[in-house]
Amino acid sequence: MGRTELPETRYARSGDLRIAYQVFGKGPPDLVYGRTAISHLELVWEQPEVARFFGELGTFCRVIMWDKRGVGLSDRVVGTPTLEDRMDDVRAVMDAASCPKAVIFGASDTAAMALLFAATYPDRTLGLILNSPMARGLWAPDYPWVWTREEYERSFRLSDEDWGTPAHIDRLTARLAPSRIEDKLFKRWLGRVVRFGSSPSADTSLARMNMEIDVRDALPAVHVPTLVMQCPEDRFVRPENSEFVLSHVNGSRLVKIPGIDHFAWATPSASAAVLKAQREFIQALPRGAAVDEDRVLQTILFFDVVSSTQRAAALGDRAWGELLGRLLASARSEVSRFRGRSVKTTGDGLLAAFDGPTRAVRCALSIREAARALGVDLRAGLHSGECLTSLDDVTGIAVHIASRICDQAGPGEVLASRTVRDLSVGSDVRFEERGPRSLPGLDGLWTTYSASSG
Repeated sequence: MGRTELPETRYARSGDLRIAYQVFGKGPPDLVYGRTAISHLELVWEQPEVARFFGELGTFCRVIMWDKRGVGLSDRVVGTPTLEDRMDDVRAVMDAASCPKAVIFGASDTAAMALLFAATYPDRTLGLILNSPMARGLWAPDYPWVWTREEYERSFRLSDEDWGTPAHIDRLTARLAPSRIEDKLFKRWLGRVVRFGSSPSADTSLARMNMEIDVRDALPAVHVPTLVMQCPEDRFVRPENSEFVLSHVNGSRLVKIPGIDHFAWATPSASAAVLKAQREFIQALPRGAAVDEDRVLQTILFFDVVSSTQRAAALGDRAWGELLGRLLASARSEVSRFRGRSVKTTGDGLLAAFDGPTRAVRCALSIREAARALGVDLRAGLHSGECLTSLDDVTGIAVHIASRICDQAGPGEVLASRTVRDLSVGSDVRFEERGPRSLPGLDGLWTTYSASSG
């Protein structure tokens, strides 16, 4: 059996925050193990089953385990972290642990971030291991396997009233580990993790963000080997969620876990099945495998000048050329500031690509204001989708969609696709629906959103 002593807790800097993480076990490869909202890196080791589970996990990989921002030993936050923020935290932890590439693990809500990470950063992802993944948090007619908004609100009210009390812990145990409902020591430990790991308000804020998550459009952009583990009798995450992920992530495969618990280590049989599945998956991964790292999830920004022909005629070629030069130079500076890449000019506009949708929207809004200071009106369009990237270009249907959305934008408007809106959940950007519309050359109706600063 592997080690069970408490690993040293370290801190990685992610922007202005510190993210707590631990490293244990021996690789290669590395396994980045994302904790869920119920987490405290040090207290989790007090539960014998957890200690044995992670000790065994560390016998066949080096495990990098972290508390998400706002949870456990990581810094508390003001506002709600976005999926983009969480991906930044993963990269910060990997960098701090000298980990260039890893298998990424995610469970339930953290699985959505893991899927998005693999689609956005295939160069840093060896593979994905997902336990009971959820691609969307809120009930919809085409995704009916999760709670409705009313059910979430009822749960929020109950937790706010009795956070960390025996009644609250009983409800959590009934959902997460029903086989342990009569185990007083287990529930005492879970209560400590809940109370030390978060607060009622912080947990509700994070849960509201998770409720709005929808990464369904990003799933076809995941091309790394993917293992999905699901207990068919899981009372917390229905198996239809895993089936949806399996049907949309090419090459993913399912391992069914025995029992009735969401916690994979809650019983010896479930723990053994999970460890066996992970060991076999990790050991079968080709070392240095060549996934197509040029196919990545990107957010594409197009902008152009409104009524540019009339402005050029009014100013004259030289004056217009000088004004446009200042505008494009300012725009490239803003793209760089928001960690994007200026791909190419498009006459009186620019095409840029970003690894995060919120950064792309904020950049577009900033460029719009810089243009206004020069007396120029812009229109901008954004879409997130799979792209083929090279040193000097970015191509793919996502580029065409962003261009068509830009064409639909009004003067001074930053118009985004539903995918951009969905992947920006938790940000301070406001999105106002503009309704479904047809886009030239594209099938169906597309719902777009006018973006503004929060």
